[in-house]
Amino acid sequence: MDASRAHHRHPAICGVVPPHVLDRIARSEDPDRAAAARHTLELDASHRDRRQLSPLLAAPRATPPDTPQRTIYDAQHRTRLPGKKVRAEGADASKDASVNRAYAGLGATFDLYLKAFGLHSIDDAGLPLDATVHYGRLYNNAFWDGSQMVFGDGDGDLFLDFTVSVDVIGHELTHGVTQYTANLEYRGQSGALNESMSDVFGSLIKQYSLDQAAADADWLIGAGLLGPGVDSGQALRSMKAPGTAYEDDVLGKDPQPSTMDGYVRTSSDNGGVHINSGIPNHAFYLVASELGGKAWERAGQIWYDTLTGGELAADAQFTDFARLTVAAAVARYGEGGSEHQALQKAWSAVGLG
Repeated sequence: MDASRAHHRHPAICGVVPPHVLDRIARSEDPDRAAAARHTLELDASHRDRRQLSPLLAAPRATPPDTPQRTIYDAQHRTRLPGKKVRAEGADASKDASVNRAYAGLGATFDLYLKAFGLHSIDDAGLPLDATVHYGRLYNNAFWDGSQMVFGDGDGDLFLDFTVSVDVIGHELTHGVTQYTANLEYRGQSGALNESMSDVFGSLIKQYSLDQAAADADWLIGAGLLGPGVDSGQALRSMKAPGTAYEDDVLGKDPQPSTMDGYVRTSSDNGGVHINSGIPNHAFYLVASELGGKAWERAGQIWYDTLTGGELAADAQFTDFARLTVAAAVARYGEGGSEHQALQKAWSAVGLG
């Protein structure tokens, strides 16, 4: 990996729940819901405003470990990180389900990257994986802060404990993989690609842990995360059908487009990074579905090759990424093959042919 790319910019600190959803809830007539959303937005803003340097890459090891080095902490509903150490690598399961889910999710992410792509932790040098649970009170988000994972408990109304979805854990840790590789700038189309990478590999981590074929996956991000107060919604995002994950009187309607015809131009959310990510998300779903089998084996390999190949610029646009995925497919599988054709067909379908 190109260490210089990770050293020279600050990591994006980005929660899995998009700000447009929290903004909508903050305007709710229900004072408790509005207060929880405003509190989450305030904490999210403090994370973004706090100057954080990217962690230095670990010194290369002769043989990086083939097992994760996990440590789970408990913030005890405070906001000081990392909190109290409650479970180390190899320790017995905790009585706290959130601790155990975080531990398992870190392990599932490590396994996918190592066994499918040969990556030793998120930096390919065996970086220890740390996570903090029970962050704050009524905190409706989870995030990667450049060095560790952080999980809120949710408010129990609109959102549940953020450790419940392994794809959310994989999503946030993949921000770390992106940080250490292409380090895609977190704005506009490069920011949407950053978010899409996390959704793609978050979904693959869930599929890998369940040993699912592409045809059997739900292609949802955050399934099981929405609470009993959400009347109509199944997840935060859908890669199969962007724009259909929720349509609720409190959350609003999922705004993600599936093609460039619906591309949203906005100054909010860093230029719509959580919205327009639906377009490359849908392209990946189409490629994986066309190729069939286990999505991480060919479609995921092409995306991984593109992310880590050194050609993806930090300010890459959708067309740049599409072109590089096609080149990666040809390089690995040959010109004119099923992978090459699937890429061309998918990018054309989303308006990026």
